[in-house]
This record gives sequence, C-alpha cells and structure tokens, in this order.
Amino acid sequence: MNSEEEFFDAQTGLESDDSGEVSFKDALVFDSNEGTDGSSEQENGVWERRKALPGETISRSNFSVWSILKKCVGMELSKIAMPVEFNEPLSFLQRISEYMEHTHLIHRACSLSDAVDRMQVVAAFAVSAVASQWERTRKPFNPLLGETYELIREDEGYRLISEQVSHHPPVSAFHAESLKQEFEFHGSICPKLKFWGKSVEAEPQGTMTLELLKHKEAYTWTNPMCCVHNIILGKLWIEQYGTVEIVNHSTGDKCILNFKPCGMFGKDLHKVEGFIQDESKKKRRVIYGKWTESMYSIDPKLYETKKAEKKTGSDPQKEGCSYEVEEDDELPEGQDTVTVIPGSALLWRITPRPSHSAQMYNFTSFAVTLNELEPGMERLLPPTDCRLRPDIRAMEHGDMDLASAEKERLEEKQRAARREQSEGEEEWSTRWFRMVTNPFTGAEDWQYTGGYFDRKYTDCPNIY
Repeated sequence: MNSEEEFFDAQTGLESDDSGEVSFKDALVFDSNEGTDGSSEQENGVWERRKALPGETISRSNFSVWSILKKCVGMELSKIAMPVEFNEPLSFLQRISEYMEHTHLIHRACSLSDAVDRMQVVAAFAVSAVASQWERTRKPFNPLLGETYELIREDEGYRLISEQVSHHPPVSAFHAESLKQEFEFHGSICPKLKFWGKSVEAEPQGTMTLELLKHKEAYTWTNPMCCVHNIILGKLWIEQYGTVEIVNHSTGDKCILNFKPCGMFGKDLHKVEGFIQDESKKKRRVIYGKWTESMYSIDPKLYETKKAEKKTGSDPQKEGCSYEVEEDDELPEGQDTVTVIPGSALLWRITPRPSHSAQMYNFTSFAVTLNELEPGMERLLPPTDCRLRPDIRAMEHGDMDLASAEKERLEEKQRAARREQSEGEEEWSTRWFRMVTNPFTGAEDWQYTGGYFDRKYTDCPNIY
C-alpha cells in the first residue's frame, strides 16, 4: 500500500452504473488503524487506550428541552448557560482534537509527489474532520477561559495543544505538529449557535490551515455549517451543508466542495460533491462521496460521461430538482452507501464505531480515549488541562448531580474572576497563543507561541 500508483488507481471493480451499492472490502486505502510505519499499537508497546467510558450515556427522557429553549428562538446560544443534560462528557477543546482522527491522510499527502494528488487527499482530510459529528447530538462543554488540552500520539506521529483564548465571543485555538517536522495544522474556531424553534444551527467560524513543510505548501479552508434537527420532538439528526473552498496558496490550486442539504426525499443526505481546479481554472479531478462514509476521486471527463449516461435513463421530472426539508423536519430515508462510479479512486472511508457507541454518547473509538488519564499523565499536565475538569469527569462516570453542581460552581468561579479583572488594572492574557495576521489569508488568526511541551507551567491560572 506504499505505492502512489496503487492508491490512486484503486478501482471499484464495478461493471456498470446499476451496481451502485458496493462494499468497501475490495477498495484500496491507507489503513487508519496502523501507525505511520504500518505497525500496530501493541507491537510498538504503546499504552493500550480504553475502549469504553466509565459510565453509560445519561438519559434525557425526564428532561424538558423546551422548558429551557422556548425563550431562546433566534438567539445566539453561546452566552446562555445550558443545563448539563445538553452536554456530552468532552470539552469543546477535546472535540476540536477529533480533527486528528484521520491524521494518516496528512501523512499520505506528505508522501505524494504530485500537487493535485496531494490536494485530493487534503480534501478528504477536510471532510474527515467533521465526520465524527455524525449522530453526536449533544454539545460539548464550553471551555473556561484559559482552559487547555494536549494530545500526544507518538504512534501516529503528532502532538496537539489547544487553548480557550476568548470567552465572549468564545474562541478556541489549536496547533498540531508532526513529530518529524512533516506538517503543521492549526486554526481557531468561534462557534455560533442559534436555536430556530425545531433545530439548532452551528456556524464554526474560523480558518483551518494545513502546512505541508516538505512541499512548502499551505492549504486553508473553513468548515461547513452544521444543523441538529428535531430538538424538541422526534428523532434527532444532523446534517452538514454549505460550500467549503480549499486553497493551495503555493500552487493556486483550489478544491471546491459542496456539502449538500438533504432535500425533501433525502436523496442528497450527507452528500459531498466538488472538484479540484488548477490555477488556470481547469478541472483536474472530481471529488464525491458522503461525509458520514467515504470520499472518492475521478477524472472529470469520465465523471461527465457517466453522469450523462445516468441522465439518459432517468426521470426528467426528478433531474435537477431541489427541495427544502419538510415542515415536520423528520429525517429522510437516504441511501446507506455511496453510489460509486466505475474508475473512481477511494480517498478515505470512515472508521467504524464501536458496537456499544450508542451507550457512549455515540462516541467514536478515538473520542472515547480523549478524556482518559493515562498512568503518570496527571503530574505532567498543567492545571488548566480539561482532563482535570471535575464536571466532565463526573459526567463520564454517570454522576449527573455532581456534574451539574460542578458545572455551576465553575461557571460562577469564572464570572467572579471576570468581575475581579474588570475592577483591576490587569487584563487577561493568553498563555500559549497570540493574535496575528494569517500570512496566507490576510485575516486575523491565533498563532501558537511555542514552549508548551517544555513542561513549564508555573504561571498557569487555577481555573478549576
């Protein structure tokens, strides 16, 4: 699986378009369960991470969501203290680190010699970064000002540090880097949440920047919109929608991805389609798939040919129609798998979730490990790391009363600290990030100042 030819010439093996429902078993893809050298965690002697949370999902069956949200229609929710029942046992800083679940795609991009090949793998990584949100219908805990989170995965070749750099508006900054100086991935997110009566819409404002250091390339993009439907009644479901434009600032190549709204009959549920164009705006590859499942790449001419063939035998009244979600906002029944066009190359597929995921807030295997305290870790962490937050720890153990009490205590402590700062002369200053101009976009951004992994935490505040 190390040759580029194998990766990009991966065929579906289909004989015709009407064999669209396919299995992944014969597709070629870089294995995300392996380290970058192909060896397993056990062979490397790496700590065996947990596979389940200490406690099961806390039920919301006896909790009235409407009693809390009925006064919030059209409002921005980040300034409203929500009951702990709305949450999952992770901080938003930990949720951001889930972008790194498919880091093998970045390693893959680093190894490729062709710029268009690199772009399509980067595009797959951008899609994979939001894949963990599928069926995650609870919100993470809002980070406290100055809260941090570190994630070091030596077996996967990277380390990450994130910090809550602003409270109003809430801004989370992160910086991930290769342990072998192959890449840097960084950015900041200011989530805007609004309640619209039956749904909550999340706009993740902020820019993602991926630098492939060997190739002296920088890619930037923003994440799509996210909406959770049926907040009050019915089955909760999530869709992502909007246009994501990935720019290679070194070559001028662009990848434009359209995360499609599902439509009335669910025919576009979870679908992502787009294309890569070079500096002269010539289409080089078409990208398609589902953000909940897999992404493929195909030659534009072949794509248009197959598309024309499909239209010839289709119902002209249905072609090109666009519908809005019906009034009842129910989850449409969509296809279970991507309809693969013969001649396509598999870029990425989602890692299967554990069989007991529904009893763990629909966490992925990766998410389950994020709040774990490994042996000896506590003495290495700064006092601001969210693994040390008592409300999150209580919730993942299933103690709702303690989680709620600790959440209220921490929020009041933060309000008191803010009052104290406003009365004094000293302003709050971030510890690990500073505001700069992003050299690639020209917009304001947060930059990691370095030094975190030197383990010098003497001036960290006591926020818990």
